[in-house]
Amino acid sequence: MAKLSPLVAALSTNDVFAGLGEDTLAAIADLCVSRTLADGETLFLKGDPGDALFCVRRGRILIIASTAGGKQLILNVLGSGDVFGEIALLDGRPRTADAVAGEPTEVLMIRRADFKDLLRRQPEIAVRLIELLCARLRWTSDRMEEASLLALPSRLARRLLKLAEDFGDEIEISQEELAILVGSARETVNRQLQVWRRTGAVELGRSRVRIVDRVQIERDAGAAAAEDD
Repeated sequence: MAKLSPLVAALSTNDVFAGLGEDTLAAIADLCVSRTLADGETLFLKGDPGDALFCVRRGRILIIASTAGGKQLILNVLGSGDVFGEIALLDGRPRTADAVAGEPTEVLMIRRADFKDLLRRQPEIAVRLIELLCARLRWTSDRMEEASLLALPSRLARRLLKLAEDFGDEIEISQEELAILVGSARETVNRQLQVWRRTGAVELGRSRVRIVDRVQIERDAGAAAAEDD
């Protein structure tokens, strides 16, 4: 059996492209353009043309919503294998948020015109994209439920567990970024992290959180009662 190229192997681990077959994956790989970003470099801004689909090959991408007054909300943190930009890719409308590298990052880019042509030739890819869009809707619904119903410890525990899925139990993220991600103040997030540190659930470093006792974090993630932050 022929060895897969590194790019095809990378695509084969992604939820959208996995299971499509080597020939289809090779066709997708032929369309990919690699782009590297420095820490803090902007990939695109809200309002930019939705002309490409992206996949994180290595590194970290922050999806950020900003207000005219400069306030920011981190909508999502994406790691290796995550696909983004699919909504603007399909409807051709402007980007709905900013995408910024959270560390030195490499992304794979597929241009909209090339991808639309591929969809006509490989309709099974469209099914994968529909599944991805459904997952995005469920994720958005979960975030709204968290913000409305869950206390900070539960929201923070859920975010840490989700981040650990992409980055492992040692997560490179600042407390400021975590606070924006869960919609709370940095000081409030710090107090909860210190509680977990004292109980041995996490270890803290400079812009780093390491999950030590996953059972405790999972238990706190499951708590449902909302409280004031």
